Amino acid sequence: MINPDFAPLDDTYRHRGLRRQLVLELGRKGIADARVLEAIGAVPRHVFFETAFINHAYEDKAFPIGAGQTISQPYTVARQTELLGLPAGAKVLEIGTGSGYQCAVLVQMGYKVFTIEYQPELARRSKRLLQRLGLSPADALQGDGSQGWPTRAPFDGILVTAGAPGVPEALRSQLAPGGKLIIPVGDLQKQEMLRVTRQPGGTFAEERFGGFRFVPLKGTQGWG
Repeated sequence: MINPDFAPLDDTYRHRGLRRQLVLELGRKGIADARVLEAIGAVPRHVFFETAFINHAYEDKAFPIGAGQTISQPYTVARQTELLGLPAGAKVLEIGTGSGYQCAVLVQMGYKVFTIEYQPELARRSKRLLQRLGLSPADALQGDGSQGWPTRAPFDGILVTAGAPGVPEALRSQLAPGGKLIIPVGDLQKQEMLRVTRQPGGTFAEERFGGFRFVPLKGTQGWG
């Protein structure tokens, strides 16, 4: 779970060393974007964990954070971010703030980030923690992310951190021309990572990037 008492955000030599090892591991697993690896190396993932579980923070695995949600596996965070492939300054919508870790990586990348979290308690915790880290998004909302954020659209990128039964039409419609939607789609057990790009004339190109496993996307265009 996210540290509820917000202990001091110490980032020790040991923590930094563990992050360097994690970055090397992600590189061996195929993450090639130097900017993504640099961002992963800069964000202290351990502060998103309760003290009792900090020893797990730099393992390449997902971990429960409460409310039926998880902090994503570092490889998954890196891969989704890499698939965005956007320049610094791009406007990005994140669906599923969760712990705040993916959001922190996106902010560290230099994106103008808007983020939505379905669970009120997680939305409140992540907002406070990101503020303390100095990695706050441009704006954050508690609500139904499957509907996107129409009043903030269009977006250069939309990144969904939960598994959806299909690609929500609301998210497609909120992409800017050339914009990219990164979303895992499938059933409740396993999903396939998709990149949906808005083409000139309003058509969409779809690419597939292998199997992943996420918690379910909540909301009217998710799993309810």
